[in-house]
Amino acid sequence: MSDRIAQALAKLFERHRIVFWYDAKLEFRADFESLTLSGVEKIEPVNNEFGLKYRMLREQPRQKFLIYHHGPQPEDLENWLLDVQLAHGEFRTDQAAVWLAELELGLEFTELTQNHTEFFRAGSRLESLKKMLQPDDTAGQIRLKMTAVCAGCDPRLDAVLENLLQELAGSISREQADDLFRALADDQDEKVKLIGRCHLDGFLWEQIARSYGYKSESPGLRDFVIELFKSCYAAGAEGQPKLTGDALVFLKRWKDSREFSGSFEVLSGECANVLGIEQDLARRDFRGLIELDYFRLIDQKIISDLVKAVATQMVSSGEVEQWVRRRRQGHWYHEFKHLYEAIDFAARFIQVLGEARLEMGSLTEGIQRYTRFWWQVDQLYRKFTHHVHKSGQATLLAALTDQIENLYSNSYLLTLGDRFQAFVEAAEKWEASPLSRQNEFFKRWVEPFLSKGHKVCVIISDALRYEIGEELQRLIRQEDRFSAELDPMLALLPSYTQLGMAALLPNTELAIADNDTGTVLVDGHSSQGTANRAKILAQAVKQRATAYRADELMNMKGDDCRALLRDHDLLYIYHNRIDAVGDKRESEERVFEAVDETLRDLIRLIKKLTGANASNLLVTSDHGFIYQNRPLDESDFSGSGAEGHKIFFRDRRFVVGKGLHDAPGLRQFTSAQLGLAGAVEVQIPKSINRLRLKGSGSRYVHGGATLQEVVLPVLKINKKRQSDVASVEVVILPGASSVITSGQLAVSLYQAEPVTDKIQPRTLRAGIYTEVGDLISDCHDLTFDLRSENPRERELQARFVFTRRADEVNGQEVILRLLERHGDTSHYKEYKSVRYVMRRSFTSDFDF
Repeated sequence: MSDRIAQALAKLFERHRIVFWYDAKLEFRADFESLTLSGVEKIEPVNNEFGLKYRMLREQPRQKFLIYHHGPQPEDLENWLLDVQLAHGEFRTDQAAVWLAELELGLEFTELTQNHTEFFRAGSRLESLKKMLQPDDTAGQIRLKMTAVCAGCDPRLDAVLENLLQELAGSISREQADDLFRALADDQDEKVKLIGRCHLDGFLWEQIARSYGYKSESPGLRDFVIELFKSCYAAGAEGQPKLTGDALVFLKRWKDSREFSGSFEVLSGECANVLGIEQDLARRDFRGLIELDYFRLIDQKIISDLVKAVATQMVSSGEVEQWVRRRRQGHWYHEFKHLYEAIDFAARFIQVLGEARLEMGSLTEGIQRYTRFWWQVDQLYRKFTHHVHKSGQATLLAALTDQIENLYSNSYLLTLGDRFQAFVEAAEKWEASPLSRQNEFFKRWVEPFLSKGHKVCVIISDALRYEIGEELQRLIRQEDRFSAELDPMLALLPSYTQLGMAALLPNTELAIADNDTGTVLVDGHSSQGTANRAKILAQAVKQRATAYRADELMNMKGDDCRALLRDHDLLYIYHNRIDAVGDKRESEERVFEAVDETLRDLIRLIKKLTGANASNLLVTSDHGFIYQNRPLDESDFSGSGAEGHKIFFRDRRFVVGKGLHDAPGLRQFTSAQLGLAGAVEVQIPKSINRLRLKGSGSRYVHGGATLQEVVLPVLKINKKRQSDVASVEVVILPGASSVITSGQLAVSLYQAEPVTDKIQPRTLRAGIYTEVGDLISDCHDLTFDLRSENPRERELQARFVFTRRADEVNGQEVILRLLERHGDTSHYKEYKSVRYVMRRSFTSDFDF
C-alpha cells in the first residue's frame, strides 16, 4: 500500500505544489511517517494554520508541501486552510480516490469509479485505460474507452461492436451457423458479460441508440444484429430503413473488414434464416438486387435468375456484362466467381456466334475470317467450359451448359468444319497463299533476326492453337515494356506433334518415315526429341544454336541462363502442357485448365528470358486441336475405317501408310500434295469426325484439317527500354452544386479513355473526409475497367451516405477523396479530390 500511496502522491505533485491528505479513518499515520518524497516537505498542522499559510504562500512560495491531517476534514467554516486546499490538490486514500490518482483524473470523476467499481478492480484494465486517456476527456469519452477495454479494441463505437459481434459469431463456420445461438449459451460471450458486470451495458446501448437508431425495451446483441441486417436490406431493396445512415455505414465497414468479415458471414447467414430472406428474394426481380450483398442468398438468387435469363436469351450480352461487372465488387464474389464468369462468357458466346457468318469462298478466305473473328467462338467456349468446371455447380448450370454445347458442336464446330472441308476436298496442294506454311517458319520469322546479327529465342508450346495465342498476346501487351504482334501460320498436314516440330526447324526437305514411329526426317536426319533438334539447329547456325526443354530452362540459375543466351544466337525452347494433358483419356477433360496453366508458364518463361537479356522472342506451336467437352455421339466418328497395303501410323484424326484405299469419309493426300518428300500417303477424317482408336480419348483430338487444328499463332515479342503501360485517368464530374444539403451525396465519375492492353484498369477507394482527415461517409471501392469507346458508357455513379459526424462540420468544407492503394501494401495515397461545403438543415436528418 505504501508504494501505491507514494506513486499516487508523486503524480499529484507533478500537477500541484501543495497537497492535502485527510486520514478520515485514522488508518495511514504509519504510512505518512514512513513516506519519503524527494523535494516534498511533510507537515501536520497543530493549531498553527495561519503561520503555516504564511510560510507556504509567502516565505517558501516554491517549496512543495504535503499537509497531513489525522482525522476527517473539518467543516468548511472551521477549515482555515480551505482556500489553499481549493487552489491546490487533495489526496484521498479511499479506493476510488486511489484509482483516480493512478489514472491522473480529478475528483470530479469520483462518481465514475463508484458506478463502475468492477471495472477498476483489475489492474490490467486500469493500465489499458490509462494508455487511452487524454487530458480533456469527458465522462462519456472515458466510459467509451472503458467499454473498449472490455471489448479489447480501439475506443470507437464501431470497433467495440465489431469485436462483440466477432465474439458472437465465435469460431463457427458458415456451415455451422444454425448452431450459433446454442453456442452463445456455452460462454461464448465473455466480453459482453464483462461489460455487463462493469455496469457499462446501459451506456453501450445508449450510444448504439444515439448513433444507429436502435431502440428496444430489452436491448441485446442478437436483437441488434438482426435489426441491423433487416434495416439495411430494406434500405437497399425498398428504400425504407428503420435505423440511421450510420448503421448502413457500419454494416458496410464490417462487411468489408479483413479482420471481421468472417463474423459478418456467419451472422449474415443466421439473420437470413431469422428474417426469411430466401422467401423474400423469391418474389423479387434480380435486377433490383444487383447493388446488394448483405446476404449470400442474394448472389444465389441473382445467379439462378441469370442462368435462366441467358439460357432463354431474355437478356443481352451487354446487360449481363454490366451486371457481372457490378457483382465483382460484392462481398461474396470470391465464392461465386466462376459461376458469374461462366454466365458472362455464355452470354458473350451466344452473341458472338449469332453475329458470325460461317461462310467462305476459298480455303484462304476461311482462314482469314477465322483469324479475324471466328476464333472468338472457340475462345469463349473454352472460357465458359473452364469456369463451369471450376464452379463445381454442374446441376445449376446444366440447362445453360446443354445449350452452349449444342450451339458449339452443331451450329458452329460441325457447320464450320463441313464448310471448310469443301475447300480442303478441292485443294490440289495443301497451301493457302499468301499465308505462310509451317515449314517456312524459320525462313520467314527466324532468319531476319539472324541475318541482322540479332539474337532470337523461339518458344514452341505444344498444341497452342490460334485463339490461345491471341490471349497470350493480350497478356503480354499488358506487361510493362513488352510489345507483341500476332500473325497466323498454316500447319502442315497431318497436324501432329512430330511433323509440326520438324517443320519449325531450318529445313529444305521434310519426310514422314515409313515405319510405325511417326518420326519426321529433316533433310534426312531424325527430328525426334530435343537432342536431335538441337543438332539440326547447331548445324544450320554454325554451332551458335541449341535447344532446351522449358522446365530445364526455368530451373536454371540466373547467371547460367544469361551465359546460355550470351553463348548462342538462337535458342529453341520446347514447352508441353496442353498436349500432355489432352492426349490422355483420363485427363483430357482438364485440357482447358491446362491452357490457363500454359499461359502462366509462358509469361514466366518470357520474363525469365528477357531477364537474361533476351530482347527478341517468337512464340508458336506445332499444331492446334479440337475439344468438345461432352461425350461424343456415334455420328461424330467416321463411318469409314482406314485400310490399305501398309498402315504405318494411326491416330484419331489421321492415318499414314502406303497403298491406302479410298474411303468416302476420309480425304486422302499424297506426300507431294502436302509439300513433303517421300512416298507415304495420308488420310484424314472429313470435317470434325474421329477415327476409332482403342484405349484413346476422343474429345481432345488433333491431326486433321479443321481451322482449329491448322491455324497456328506466331507471336513476335519484343521488350522495350521505356515504360509503356499506364492506368486510365478518372475524372470527378462537377455537379449542379458544390453545396451538400442532405444526408446523401451522388457523384458521377468518368473514365477518360477505354481500357486497352496498355491503358489498364484503375481501382480507387472513394469517401468524404473532413479537413483533418476524418471519414464522415461510407466508402466505395470502385474499379474503372470499361472498354467501351462510347464516353457515356464510361460513367460510374457513386452515392455516399453521411454519418452523424458530418453534423460536426456543418458549415465547413469537406473533401471527396479518391484514394489509390500503394502497390500491394495496405496504404493509400490521394489520387484526386474535390471540395464541397456542408450546409445541412435539421430536416436533412429525415433523408435516410
